[in-house]
Amino acid sequence: MDRLRRVDFFSGLLGQWRHYPGTLSFLGLLWLVGALSSSIRSGPTEALRDVIGLRLHSLPDHPASLVTSAFWADAVASYVLFTVLVLVLGAAFERRLGSLTFILVALGTQVGAALLSLGIAHGVTLVGGNWSDVLTSAHSLGPAAIVFGVAATGAATLETLWRRRLRLGLFAFAGLLALYGGSFQDLINLMAVIIGSLLGPLVTKKALRTSRVVVSAREARVLVALIVAVGALGPVIAALNTHAVGPLAVLKYLYTEVQPLDVPTVQGLCADPAQAQDCSAATLQLRAGFGSIFMAVLPSFMLLVLADGLRRGRRFAWWAAVSVQVSSTVFAILDALPVIIGTPSVGGANPYESGYLHGALGLLLPMAVPVAIIVLLLLTRGRFSARAPSGTYPRIFGATGVLFIGLSITYCVLGSVFTSGFSPTPSFLDFVLDSPDRFLALRQLLEVPPGFTPQGPGAVILYESIGVLFWIIVAIYLLKSFVCPAHSRADHDEDDAKKILQRHGGGTMGWMTTWPGNTYWFSADRESFVAFRVISGIALTLGPPAGPAHGLCSAISGFADHCATNGWIPCFYSVAEPTRTHTAQLGWGSVQVAEETLLPLGNIAFTGKKFQDIRTALNRAAKEGISAEWVRYGTAPLSVVGQINAISEEWVADKDLPEMGFTLGSIDQVDDPEVRCLIAIDDHHVVHAVTSWLPIYENGEITGWTLDFMRRRTEGFRASTEFLIASAALSLEREGYQLISLSGAPLARLEKSGIDVPAGHVNQDNMWTTAILDRLLHGLGASLEPVYGFRSLLAFKAKFQPNYVPLFMTFPDAAALPSIGNALSRAYLPTVTFNQGFALLQSILRRGK
Repeated sequence: MDRLRRVDFFSGLLGQWRHYPGTLSFLGLLWLVGALSSSIRSGPTEALRDVIGLRLHSLPDHPASLVTSAFWADAVASYVLFTVLVLVLGAAFERRLGSLTFILVALGTQVGAALLSLGIAHGVTLVGGNWSDVLTSAHSLGPAAIVFGVAATGAATLETLWRRRLRLGLFAFAGLLALYGGSFQDLINLMAVIIGSLLGPLVTKKALRTSRVVVSAREARVLVALIVAVGALGPVIAALNTHAVGPLAVLKYLYTEVQPLDVPTVQGLCADPAQAQDCSAATLQLRAGFGSIFMAVLPSFMLLVLADGLRRGRRFAWWAAVSVQVSSTVFAILDALPVIIGTPSVGGANPYESGYLHGALGLLLPMAVPVAIIVLLLLTRGRFSARAPSGTYPRIFGATGVLFIGLSITYCVLGSVFTSGFSPTPSFLDFVLDSPDRFLALRQLLEVPPGFTPQGPGAVILYESIGVLFWIIVAIYLLKSFVCPAHSRADHDEDDAKKILQRHGGGTMGWMTTWPGNTYWFSADRESFVAFRVISGIALTLGPPAGPAHGLCSAISGFADHCATNGWIPCFYSVAEPTRTHTAQLGWGSVQVAEETLLPLGNIAFTGKKFQDIRTALNRAAKEGISAEWVRYGTAPLSVVGQINAISEEWVADKDLPEMGFTLGSIDQVDDPEVRCLIAIDDHHVVHAVTSWLPIYENGEITGWTLDFMRRRTEGFRASTEFLIASAALSLEREGYQLISLSGAPLARLEKSGIDVPAGHVNQDNMWTTAILDRLLHGLGASLEPVYGFRSLLAFKAKFQPNYVPLFMTFPDAAALPSIGNALSRAYLPTVTFNQGFALLQSILRRGK
């Protein structure tokens, strides 16, 4: 039996070898040469290391070390680690790239990264310093560069979202180690990531994207959070690594208080009475246990906590991160000034003496990194608008105050018990006066010499644990606040608006009024409301007033009066004929801006020649094992949510302009318990496409659903969108709903999209001002067509033979048309850059000629 099991094991291994020959052959060679050279336990001998290890000055004599250095490691732990990494790498990318390509990429990135690193090392030797000494003296061993290089290359085979995240993660990790740690191998790894990222598009035959990277609002928050976290970790890694000599390693002297002190240094300081303050500070640092190290890196720890809030788009996390980053940088600058002028005050921690700095420039240039992070946070402020429920942070501040008092009392009481463990022996009053210092970062503690220091084990634990416990609990409070449901500043108004929608309805686009960014005006009886946003003096509404039909006219007049009182110009956007009629009675102008497509339910039957494409999509989906499944984004399996995010990010990345907003929902609006998602998923649990549906309320119940979010996997089932819309219509009809709206296509009209125009659907308003605005909107729609495809979308919806309802924009003053156009563009494209806007304007002007 045992023999049969061994045979089965080796048969399975051989079977896997056929799928992953490059990975398993490399690992076999790695362990074979290690065993033959007796290098597995403690690495190769010095003599062998000089031959096979990569080193700057030994390369002319041993050029083969460019490759051989990848087949040895320093110790058995390194062999095990590299084995795991190579197995994961091979399982992820060898079959995607092909075995031959996989092997060539592995060797190519190893050799290319080694040559680039040797060139950089040679350049650094001309400058001198500790980094130069390390780069010229150290050997490089192990396949780390192959791991980084192949992973960076293989990232090109992934979907947009994970390709970007993997590349950024590799650059962040490798760059962090190279710029702060600074070892020769760290430098090689970073060069491997760079080479792999350039090789990826060539190997996969995908064009290298050189234009501005476009990301969704959600992904932008993730990337900002990652950059903040990396910036916080860098000085900590350099401080904890006594051999860190990278070009940014000097920041550990300015952003942490973990300093490399030894007993002779401290004894020398304490022998001089004039250096009593430095002696006390150095004693605390020398005695640093976990608590002292934690308090020494407290700002970095808090930035890591706040990065989670940034990832979730929380406004409080943004304010707190900016405050911590700015205060840390200000303290760093103040600490740097005496170092620059040659009078450092921190005992034993002079960067000049450590060989890191060569003039003030060596200190000022690394400071550009934290300053750049501050600038990044300021530029992305608009991305972080999510707020915790009202009262969340007052409760946290109150709980923090109680915790502070409780721990202070505990420190004073227990300190009085362990007085013999402190030197000199403190009184109870000394503990009371010292207790606030237990909660401060070590940087602040070193400014004033402590009145006493802990000596015994119990005293050390008490002295160091109070602050650690306090800040960990505060971090837990913050992390819990970040996962609370996000609320806007107008929480109560939004809740009231939802109640009105559910009671009276607000049309097919009513649920869009609950999206973030809107302000609410309510009628005097609180039975009607208007959702709007003020942009450059224009009160731009999202749809018509919501509420009972008999209150429509009074709601329009009331909102217009409200705008007049505040000095705004009202503009009802994307409204149907009833609102247009009422505003026309007030003397307002109007222009058609979209065409809504409605599909009545009750007798849906996709039969006949006109529905041929729809039937084909349904039949092909059934043959390929693809089904339609209803889910809620917030409760869907993580694997499904991850695929929805990836599909959405891929769609956004393919555009030259950022994701639009206002009447167009994004992944953020899908994350709503009232919103339903219909996904196309196959038998292998691969999501091919997703659509989201907003509820249409009328008389207290849902009577239909509005299509909002549509995304399709680029390499997935091509007819997945037709399949999902048809499946939704059939499914919702069975559930008893009355209609579905395929929504309106902004800046697209029937006569502009090559569709036969039903009678009565052409705007007959011939006012010259309307004609000018109509032409401008037509030019804008034509310019955006290659990017967003609104007219193509309207033509696509024609496949379902819907009923068309024109949507209008109404306005009281033709003189405000330029401001209205500006408000519209800023509402739809709030994050567009100046260059993108200028290019778009040029395109509009060219088309208008």
